[in-house]
This record gives sequence, structure tokens and C-alpha cells, in this order.
Amino acid sequence: MDGANKFIKRLLGDISSRSAYSQLFIGVTSGWATGYTTMKFGKFAAFAIGGSIILIEIAHQEGFIKIDWPKLTKSVDKIAEKVESSIAGNDANWMDKTENFLDRKLDKAENHLKGRATKVRKWYAKYIGDEEGPKINDLHIFLTAFLGGIALGVATG
Repeated sequence: MDGANKFIKRLLGDISSRSAYSQLFIGVTSGWATGYTTMKFGKFAAFAIGGSIILIEIAHQEGFIKIDWPKLTKSVDKIAEKVESSIAGNDANWMDKTENFLDRKLDKAENHLKGRATKVRKWYAKYIGDEEGPKINDLHIFLTAFLGGIALGVATG
């Protein structure tokens, strides 16, 4: 590391004592190198994060991962409450706590009703004999758009 510092200091030296063209060249070159590496690291990070989100969604869709939504929601609510109280400087009053409680209960009721609606849809599809053949769902649309985005990124990169 010490050798790299000496090399850079010897190569660049005191830039202010050089000509304007040298300063311009060094500035453009270092800016280009910084932008290029940032772009490459950014693409890698976006690809890695996007790929892991897709893998998690596929695993959830296929039933490999089961998410306990009520527990997750409760934990997020507690964290949000702590953050809100630390920012505002006061604890949540009974109205806020009641509102959060009712929101959780209404979400639970809504999810229960959605589950019943799914069962009815499955029964209806089985009843009319429409369960054979491919059906497009959100995951198919998302994956198609994602692959199209990859193709567009490769074509423009």
C-alpha cells in the first residue's frame, strides 16, 4: 500500500504546478476512470441484488420459502415505532397505538378474505375445466420484463 502511494505521488506530483493541459488531462482521465469503475460496480451490484430478489421470489412462489407475514409486520411496526419516537422525541400515545392495532387487524382480515377468494377461484377453475394449459401470472410477466431489461442493458453496454 505504501508503494502505491509513492507511485501515485511520483506520477502525479503537485498538479497545481503543471500546465493547464496536464491538469485537464489528469482530471478527465481520473474522472473517466472513477465513472467507469463506478458504472461497472453499479451494474454488478444491481445484477446481484436483482438476481437475489428474483431467486427469493421464485423460491417463495414454488413454496420453498414461507414468510410469516404477521410476525414480519409486527417486527417492522415495532422498529418503525422506535424510529418515529426517537425522531419526534416522544412516545406514541394511545391513539397511535390503537390505530396501529386496528391496521394490523384489518390487514389480517383482508388477507383471510383474499385466501378465501383464491380457494373460490381454484374451485371455479376446476369446475369449468380450465385448469389445463399454461396460465400467465405475475412472475412470468416480471421475468419476461427482467430478461428484456438484461437484453437491453447488454445491447447498450
